[in-house]
Amino acid sequence: MIQTRFSYFNGLRCSACDETYDPDAVQGLCRCGAPLLAGYDLAALAADAPGPDLIAGRSPDLWRYHELLPVRSPDHVVSLGEGMTPLIPLDRLGSEFGLNRVTMKDEGLLPTASFKARGAAVGISRAKELGVRRICMPTNGNAGAAWATYAARAGIRAAVSMPIDAPLVTRAECDITGAELFLMDGLIGDAGAALRPLLAPGEDSYFDVSTLKEPYRLEGKKTMGLELAEQFGWRFPDVILYPTGGGVGLIGMHKAFSELVELGWVKGRLPRLVAVQAEGCAPIVKAFEAGLDRAEPWPDAHTVAFGITVPNPLGGALILQALAESDGTAVAVSDDDLVVAQRRLSQIEGCFVCPEGAAAVHALGVLQKSGWIGEDENVVILNTGSGIKYSDQVKVHAPVLSIGDVVTPAMVAGPEAGGSPRA
Repeated sequence: MIQTRFSYFNGLRCSACDETYDPDAVQGLCRCGAPLLAGYDLAALAADAPGPDLIAGRSPDLWRYHELLPVRSPDHVVSLGEGMTPLIPLDRLGSEFGLNRVTMKDEGLLPTASFKARGAAVGISRAKELGVRRICMPTNGNAGAAWATYAARAGIRAAVSMPIDAPLVTRAECDITGAELFLMDGLIGDAGAALRPLLAPGEDSYFDVSTLKEPYRLEGKKTMGLELAEQFGWRFPDVILYPTGGGVGLIGMHKAFSELVELGWVKGRLPRLVAVQAEGCAPIVKAFEAGLDRAEPWPDAHTVAFGITVPNPLGGALILQALAESDGTAVAVSDDDLVVAQRRLSQIEGCFVCPEGAAAVHALGVLQKSGWIGEDENVVILNTGSGIKYSDQVKVHAPVLSIGDVVTPAMVAGPEAGGSPRA
């Protein structure tokens, strides 16, 4: 029987200047202002486990990859069963685009109904292990909901600030799980600025767990990449389309794929990553098209894909690095196009995705038409949350009946299932 340590986590280093930090102390950003990245003793793990067979019989959640996660002891794991979301074939959508192998990884089936549960599970577990008692964060909605939920499960106090336009469901999730919730008449950056007094040193200080300001959310998000490799039989798909705001999932998946290659568990070319943004907030697309290695703040950001409204992503340089190293690209999608794509996918595949996921659906067609994606390539769309959380944005088409009215065949004589969306 293969014997391994619970975790091979062995250090933290700056993503920009390579300065190292004590991994067993509470850490935020590097002194230079860049995010810290978790490292692992991959040589030791490769010697102890030459292949991924040890994982096969484990519980189907993200903690099956505990050797590659930063929580040192199972006693500190905080879990709601997150992980191992399904790969759903999208044959009818692929046929419309002339593509033969399109699947969707549906993160809307996670606890709190979004992929943010991954980062929250690992981030809160590590915070618990380090003795953190209070956390705070700004959010566009789903991250705050997830971190508030996992903080409640861990007995950690949470303060969350979000734009007042954030989806109602995410506000309710924060409130009902006991977080101190503050609504900001502004964007996510304004929400973050409002929390700064809580970070002042002292006995009642809060730990800032906003995007990439602590090292462990990224490690939770990278499990999407670990799962994809396992779900493809320890091979990589060719292309992954990812809705990109803060970009932690994209950075994390690229990190996961690189670690698997270094371990020798997977061979072959890394997946080509696609950062999908909205035209109303596309700092990564703009930087990528200009050949820059870092993004500039986006003015007057606005999109119905609220989760990717991040005008100035802290991890912009890391996102662009992942795109460059994977031979990837970046695409901006209009709100009108993503709304049409959301309804179309629901009608032909029965998949009600979030607006951010719908942006990736439309981007798939854009890249197929340009020839960037080949018809026989294995393509994965990342749907980052359930469309139900955004149902207040959906225009519902339904006549109102009075008592005694009946529905006649003529009233339902519309397109067959999978037909053209109604206006």
